[in-house]
Amino acid sequence: MEKTLEFADLLRLMDERSTAFRAAVAAAPSLDVRVPTCPEWTLFDLVQHLGEGRRKWAAIVAAGPADAPPAMSAPVAPPREREALLAWFAASTGELLDALREAGPDRGCWTWWGPSQSPQTTGAVARHQLQQVAVHTYDAQVAVGAPQPLPDEVALDGVDEFVTTCVATTVPWPHKPAVIDYHATEGRSWRLWFSADGARTARLLTPVAGDRPEAAAYASARGTAHELVMFCYGRIPMDSLRLDGDRRVFDQLIAWEPEE
Repeated sequence: MEKTLEFADLLRLMDERSTAFRAAVAAAPSLDVRVPTCPEWTLFDLVQHLGEGRRKWAAIVAAGPADAPPAMSAPVAPPREREALLAWFAASTGELLDALREAGPDRGCWTWWGPSQSPQTTGAVARHQLQQVAVHTYDAQVAVGAPQPLPDEVALDGVDEFVTTCVATTVPWPHKPAVIDYHATEGRSWRLWFSADGARTARLLTPVAGDRPEAAAYASARGTAHELVMFCYGRIPMDSLRLDGDRRVFDQLIAWEPEE
């Protein structure tokens, strides 16, 4: 099986995406520009959300193994002047990166995901937080009219991270059992199984043979890894992908909100 990104690569890419995020914010005509992919927010709101998240997760990582997140005081509002705001965001990113480097990839810590296929470790936190800053960087770029696809290594790991962290669960699937495949045009595929036992996922190492009845998925989605990530996070509509099979399964998946 192909490995996920190494811990050092996760931190490097998180720093790179944070730099790209700041560049997009710096290019905006105003911090009051609306963010089309997050329609309730201005660009300032997006920076505040992402920066406060960096600081929160830095504290969670620093706290070590825990059954609940550490108590935190109410965040201080970030500055509204652009240069000071960007410096505040850079410091927020630095706090998270420093906490992750200090902890290393294998230490346990609280996470919001429970019994999924993603471990409750600082390495898994780094992996998810890379995707958070990557997707929000795309949001900022859309807001300034200069969207760029995610780097391939970020996008490919992003699909894998999303299905293992945000989809895999022991919460029962409330519909008929289903099988979904995601195919990235870069040559990587994933399969998801949904049943009364919950949802699980695995990479498909070779193309599925169509002459095996058990190999057929109910539905599949194909696109670039960037497009798959953006679909998973609700940034682009389902019709942006090439869909085969019963698309109602995707409608069910989009509407599913499993509660632990």
